[in-house]
Amino acid sequence: MREEEKKRSSQDSSFKRFLKKRWAFPAIYIASAAIILSAVLWYQNSSDSAIESDEFNHEATDITGKTEEPAIEVTNSLEDFKMPVADEDTAVIQTQFYDHSADTADQEAALIVYNNIYHPSTGIDIAMKDGETFDVLASLSGTVTKVEEDRTLGNKIEIEHTEGIVTQYQSVTEMNVEVGDQVKQGDVLAKAGQSLFNEDAGVHVHFEIRKDGQAVNPHEYFNKSLSALQEADLSGDTETADNEDGSEESSAPEGDEEAKPEDGEETAPEDGSAPEEGTETAPGEDSTTNPNDQAEDEGTSDEETETEGGSEEEGDHTGDHSEEDSANA
Repeated sequence: MREEEKKRSSQDSSFKRFLKKRWAFPAIYIASAAIILSAVLWYQNSSDSAIESDEFNHEATDITGKTEEPAIEVTNSLEDFKMPVADEDTAVIQTQFYDHSADTADQEAALIVYNNIYHPSTGIDIAMKDGETFDVLASLSGTVTKVEEDRTLGNKIEIEHTEGIVTQYQSVTEMNVEVGDQVKQGDVLAKAGQSLFNEDAGVHVHFEIRKDGQAVNPHEYFNKSLSALQEADLSGDTETADNEDGSEESSAPEGDEEAKPEDGEETAPEDGSAPEEGTETAPGEDSTTNPNDQAEDEGTSDEETETEGGSEEEGDHTGDHSEEDSANA
């Protein structure tokens, strides 16, 4: 027992002497750090080997949360609006955009007559010089939001390029796109056709550019970037805002006012009341008479006649009595 106690005491004393040395604790810290670092490196190496194996089938190019939409928006901001035709030199404008600040002649040329009603053109009607059909191209890259068959307007395609800015293509046939399709500038959308709304334009495409539902003049933004329209302030413009389905609103042609009576003409009161005293009555107009009043007037006339007759008879009798009295005298 004593020998074991001596051994333990000697071991404790040697350990205490070791700890009392100045380099003991730094050595312990360094050794602990080395062990921890070695364990971390070993764990990382084992993880890398698992990724390189066939345990996971993920491709190295997969990036979570990335889509192509942001890239499309950036591309749109760099693109310029183009006419929706392949060859602008062979194209003609059949109907211009109705500009409220234009002169009277240009405004009249931008009116469309449908069902005997004047409609201001909210876009431009593009046709070919030879009158033949042609490919309708996307003016700008974007997403197809509407593909509608409309007999009056001749079918319609709408493309959204950024929030609030769209282009519309009406009077088209053989549509090649569907809602949700991503199109690039210059892609063929459809063929130009005809519409009942503007039969005089023949084979054409009605093209519109809209910002927040308000139609703008396409000529002012051709060969300009999308950002130019985004920065444009349309609050002071007075262009016609169309209804939700995109059809053009009707408006009466300028100069149509209610007919006013000419000088010297008299108008009858709307409520049917008799004219006031001092006013003239048009020839041929019969004054309104109450039948009861008329009967009373006739009765009064008869009574007056009888009274007059009675007075005459009394006078005759009085005269006779006077003659008799004279004879007796």
